Amino acid sequence: MPLRHDMRRGALLMVGATAAFALMGVFVKTLSARYNFLELMFFRNAFSLPIVLAAGLRAGALLRTRRFGGHVVRATSGLLGMGCAFFALTLLPLAEQTALNYTQPLFIILLAIPWLGERPGPARWAAVMVGFAGVVVIAAGQGAGGAGLSSAVILGCAVGALGGFFGALSTMLVRQLSATEASTTIVLWQALLMAAMTGLFLPFVWVTPSWGDLGLLVVMGLIGGVGQVLNTEAFASAQVSSLGPYTYTGLLWAGLLGWIVWDEAPGFAMLLGSALIIGAGILVLRSEFRGRTK
Repeated sequence: MPLRHDMRRGALLMVGATAAFALMGVFVKTLSARYNFLELMFFRNAFSLPIVLAAGLRAGALLRTRRFGGHVVRATSGLLGMGCAFFALTLLPLAEQTALNYTQPLFIILLAIPWLGERPGPARWAAVMVGFAGVVVIAAGQGAGGAGLSSAVILGCAVGALGGFFGALSTMLVRQLSATEASTTIVLWQALLMAAMTGLFLPFVWVTPSWGDLGLLVVMGLIGGVGQVLNTEAFASAQVSSLGPYTYTGLLWAGLLGWIVWDEAPGFAMLLGSALIIGAGILVLRSEFRGRTK
């Protein structure tokens, strides 16, 4: 089935998806003070599952597959990426964690070298260096004010950037699976397997939530499911190269929500580091677009 290119629809869906994920981050960061991030991951996956299943079945998705092992590997990489994001949120402001997650395009360049045998040109290497310089700037900014860089800040920035690596790995695995599997089938297996995998951790970290917190956990999962469906629909509506800039609206949502909820006003280092990471990502997208049009 050929891809329809509806730029307006795709852009609106992507902006909605980034808003949903930023709002989910608010719930994760708030609840992480009382619950282990692994328990939060379970509720995020478990309560997003009905929305993802409903959307997938409505689109005619099937669970029949000959590549179950590939789906397990894909779900594992997704789980590790989510774990990095949730853990980083326990240590960093929402906007900083969101910015670090945008290192994904940079890791895709690095993974493509052994994975696809690609040889990045000067523009892509420059993007990698600029993007990771942005990570350093954000980390340094967290240590400003005379206190210096704490081990918690360093760990949070490292884990946040590692989440970008696992996001890139997931993208490469999805590209492999897409050769034989429909995108809706990939999403369904991801949702089912990630919910099952996170359930395995519960006996080791379980804290019984209060009724009020249970309501928040359910809402968190539902918002995550909505964001996942909107994100999938966005990429089904328009070309990736066209939607690239709109994926960065998540940083605007995260900055706004962090300021409203916790009075986390973005500092100069955070803004500069984010600009470097986003600029590097846009440079990668432009490089890919030019390569395809030659």
